[in-house]
Amino acid sequence: MTLLASLFATALALAALCLLGLVLVTLVVALRVSRALPPRGGFVDLGSTRLHYVEKGEGPAIVMIHGLGGQTGNFEHSLLDRLSDSFRVVLVDRPGSGYSTRRPGEMESMSAQAAAIAALIDRLGLERPLVVGHSLGGGVALALALDHPRATSGLALLSPLTHMPDEVPKALAKLALRSALARRLVAWTIATPLGLRGGRRTLDMVFAPDAPPEDFGLKAGGLMALRPASFVAASADLVALESELPRLMARYEELSVPVAILFGRGDTILDPEIHGERMVAAHPATRLDLVEGGHMLLVSQPDLVADWIRDCAARFAREPATERLGMTTQRSAVAGTFPSDLIERSAP
Repeated sequence: MTLLASLFATALALAALCLLGLVLVTLVVALRVSRALPPRGGFVDLGSTRLHYVEKGEGPAIVMIHGLGGQTGNFEHSLLDRLSDSFRVVLVDRPGSGYSTRRPGEMESMSAQAAAIAALIDRLGLERPLVVGHSLGGGVALALALDHPRATSGLALLSPLTHMPDEVPKALAKLALRSALARRLVAWTIATPLGLRGGRRTLDMVFAPDAPPEDFGLKAGGLMALRPASFVAASADLVALESELPRLMARYEELSVPVAILFGRGDTILDPEIHGERMVAAHPATRLDLVEGGHMLLVSQPDLVADWIRDCAARFAREPATERLGMTTQRSAVAGTFPSDLIERSAP
């Protein structure tokens, strides 16, 4: 064997050892995270997907749908206990996220995930619940209202994805992998080590300008994002938006249930002008409320968000369907708590 061939063989062996090491680190981390954060709810089998959900409380039903890379823990951290005293709150892991499963290449679109959640609503016997969607979960909630209008009484959307952004937010750029093979290769090699190294920086970007709580990893399930399955699902969900979201946007005028949106003015993940103001323009009956804060209001300002959701539930319950469809657009600036004398509202 020549020296060159020997060096090449050595390099290949070292590369293989490095890859094996990365896979082992990923596997160990995934197992430790799963042990530290086991499923806390029940499961419903729906054909090609098995949905994990957490339920608490009695009263009118609220279904909550988390965003990209999230899971039920995002709502359990601060919101669940604030609402379960007077509502039957159901938190659901979207197909492929958290402990919900899906087959490879399936349930990646918002419409498909909305269909699964509509089936869950029916299976649990929920009577037209208020649907709360955060971030990408807001897009899924919109798909639910468009494709299954009888499944919900209205939408209360927190920092929702409603339109195609001009570019992928920096905090999510690593997920923009079009190849399914590349997703799995990255997920099982470098995604978890990079997440361990730069997770705090990513969390700071997602929460900005607010500060993430120190217990977000465990209490809100943030550590679940370190699992390879979470990376693969989040990447596939992100890429699927390009082909589906424009079709969804073209149908907003078909919405037949009331829609309210709460956005933080300082949101650095989804621009309130793009995803809030443009939604109002596309569906003038939408009510848009703006507060000081960032993308994770459900964690950083839970009292305000809980009061806002209660207000939405009360308004939607007392508004006849004809009034819902004809109500004027509302923009409001919320300071402190909601409702508050400091709220300023104006109809365009």
